[in-house]
Amino acid sequence: MPLNEPSWWYREAPNAAARILQPLGSVYGWAVRARYYRGQAHRARLPVICVGNFTAGGTGKTPLTLYLCEKLKLAGHAPVALTRGYGGRLPGPYWVNPRIDRAGDVGDEALLLARLVPTLVARNRRLGSQAIERGPNPATVIVMDDGLQNPTLAKDLSIAVVDGGRGIGNGRVMPAGPLRATLDMQLELTDCVVVNEPTGHAQITDWLRHRFTGPVLRANTVPASAVDWLAGSKVLAWAGIGAPERFFALLKGLGADVIEAVTFADHQQLSQDQAQALLQAAQARGAMLVTTEKDWVRLVGAAGSLAQLSQRSRALPVRIEFATAEAERLAALIDLALSRR
Repeated sequence: MPLNEPSWWYREAPNAAARILQPLGSVYGWAVRARYYRGQAHRARLPVICVGNFTAGGTGKTPLTLYLCEKLKLAGHAPVALTRGYGGRLPGPYWVNPRIDRAGDVGDEALLLARLVPTLVARNRRLGSQAIERGPNPATVIVMDDGLQNPTLAKDLSIAVVDGGRGIGNGRVMPAGPLRATLDMQLELTDCVVVNEPTGHAQITDWLRHRFTGPVLRANTVPASAVDWLAGSKVLAWAGIGAPERFFALLKGLGADVIEAVTFADHQQLSQDQAQALLQAAQARGAMLVTTEKDWVRLVGAAGSLAQLSQRSRALPVRIEFATAEAERLAALIDLALSRR
């Protein structure tokens, strides 16, 4: 479902639009459940760790996928990332080459993942797992970015990421709310929940711990490199991600003077006119252009004003971070899932 999420999805009490759309949400939720439980899940020869989410839009799946891949590599495993390549035109199976591929072909998330580990794009997850098993890249574990509700590939460990600031919104299924299926059904599919929790937003974590019998772990998104260049800088921030307000809040928390925050649709490919407008606005206000890694990577290989925007914009790389006890608990879950295979 293409995402242009309405703001009222994330109001606690459903409004008139949510109530009107509730019958459609019920039908959609029923269809997702029927598709999942009627499907024949393929069991890959390799263990599969899935990183998904309960809601449409951004929660921090890709940073967690990168975190898991990095930890698996440090532990001596050979992880391979499997993604559907959202925003790209190639259905796959296709091995991503981060040196020559473009976001318009494979999607922005695939390019970020391929910088760290071998990455395969495949809308059909069963065919994707089989392509990974054939090689040529060595693989001991598949880490799937998204696909919690996908019935075609059996998972050994399913982790759901929740945005701690937005939670599950009004608790209704699309299009009446942000949920991809009823929450009860999705919790049945989940082994562990990771709440990407900004400081002072513990409500959803506590609520989930009363509702979900498995582990609910806290994490946070932090800069992945030095950020001294941001302190006191006049910044025009722009982002086309699922939760851009989280990015803008991070910039402000790091001391940037965000004079303007420009939001685009999730995964949006900017036009030349939009790029030119950003360049002119930054020049007129004497501001530095700052964006996310995911947005910046969509500009790679572009021409004209888009190329200028790529050169003028500075990306802020981020990573996900756990407290020591939470990281150890997650590592134990992964070890258990891999040892069973």
